Amino acid sequence: MACEPAHEDGLPSTVQRLADTFLPTRHGTFRMTAYRDDSGEEHVALSMGIGDDDPADARPPLVRVHSECLTGDALGSRRCDCGEQLQHALHLVARDGRGAVLYVRGHEGRGIGLVEKLRAYALQDTGVDTVDANLRLGHPADARTYDQSAAILADLGVRRIRLLSSNPAKEVALAGLGVDVVARRPLVVPARPENEHYLRTKRDRMGHDPADVGEWELLLAGGQVSGGVLSERYGDLVRPDGPAVLAQLGQSLDGFIASRTGDAVFVTGEADREHLHRLRALVDAVVVGAATAAADDCRLTVRAVAGRHPVRVVLDPRGTLPVGSALLTDGTAPTLWVVGPHADASAPAPHVEVLRWHRDGPMEPAALLAMLRGRGLDRVLVEGGGRLVSAFVAAGVVDRLYLTTAPLLIGDGVPGLRVGGTDRLADALRPPVRRWVLGEDVVTEFDLTGSPAPSAPALSGPARHALRSVRQDEQVDVPDTDGQTG
Repeated sequence: MACEPAHEDGLPSTVQRLADTFLPTRHGTFRMTAYRDDSGEEHVALSMGIGDDDPADARPPLVRVHSECLTGDALGSRRCDCGEQLQHALHLVARDGRGAVLYVRGHEGRGIGLVEKLRAYALQDTGVDTVDANLRLGHPADARTYDQSAAILADLGVRRIRLLSSNPAKEVALAGLGVDVVARRPLVVPARPENEHYLRTKRDRMGHDPADVGEWELLLAGGQVSGGVLSERYGDLVRPDGPAVLAQLGQSLDGFIASRTGDAVFVTGEADREHLHRLRALVDAVVVGAATAAADDCRLTVRAVAGRHPVRVVLDPRGTLPVGSALLTDGTAPTLWVVGPHADASAPAPHVEVLRWHRDGPMEPAALLAMLRGRGLDRVLVEGGGRLVSAFVAAGVVDRLYLTTAPLLIGDGVPGLRVGGTDRLADALRPPVRRWVLGEDVVTEFDLTGSPAPSAPALSGPARHALRSVRQDEQVDVPDTDGQTG
């Protein structure tokens, strides 16, 4: 099979498909297709989720056009970022489920060949940058062409792509060859001391995108920094098989999330609020009770860090959330207002959708999560208040609990986390934990996957009174001291 796009200098360029097989990798199993172009160079395409029978309105695939680099790709050189970019591109395409990585031969050293690249390296050892090294050897700064890449995409039946590249010139070249680049997404990997000058030259002299993307932005893009603090804390949350249901609560050392008047500004410090915003940025939806939403007038958006806003879910069986509350008036993010079957509630703004719960009374955590999954909201953060988080933990549906304790003693107020008591300490819930310090606060991360669900809590008299008076509208399946559902 041969495909022929218009060459950028007007001459035709064709590729022949020579072999088709499958390649299992640590990122997933790709279809591997071999090609030879009309100059005799051989190339491969590693693709996933695309085919000749794709409908015309199918989502454009994520495509990386990767230039051959023996030193970086095979030998692990740190003079460049090529090897790490290749692996990260394979990871991103596999995670997306629809895309391709084209491995283009003949692009070694930006098209000057392996031996000439090594000669350029020798010049760089004397302080010459990569552009001037190529020029001193009599080569262009970049001798690559992309006609073979356009032909391979045509053979794969791909006309429109989301390009994975930090090089705007690559987008321009592909567009000139008839490829419809509907979006370009930078491909960034961490800089190293050995390649900082190389990367700076690409930015300053070759127009590549700025590489001021830090570890957090890299995590949001699906990558991780080996040894990075944020990767260590949050890295598993971006994995497809990572924990799906998170819960977070900040409370005093004596276990309260607010004073007896409901004042909760602020129990934990600014660093913990940044931690909370990181969790929000990593989930599809954040769940809160109506009384907490009303008392705190929270927005539940991502503001302290980079990241997208999650869908906001308010559990309000009686429909008591004031229509002037931030969640119902701030259209920054979509809001699902979950109310009981007889609640008097209607959407006050376009960003709000009213969902009717199937029966009166408490909203069961497992059923609620199933409803959210049915809407494509797979990763969920349960944020508050204390009774809501406790109910989800008691139901055994929380995979990861983040409990931040602040160095203050409130004495009386709105209770934080409460789980069922045991007669013997040997029977207490002891899941695996990790801890880290955030300012004056301490975060304890509980891994509840595989742990038995604790029995529902029996609250003390003062705690029960505070809970009813300040958070009376947050109805979930948590029995009161008399065993009835409150």
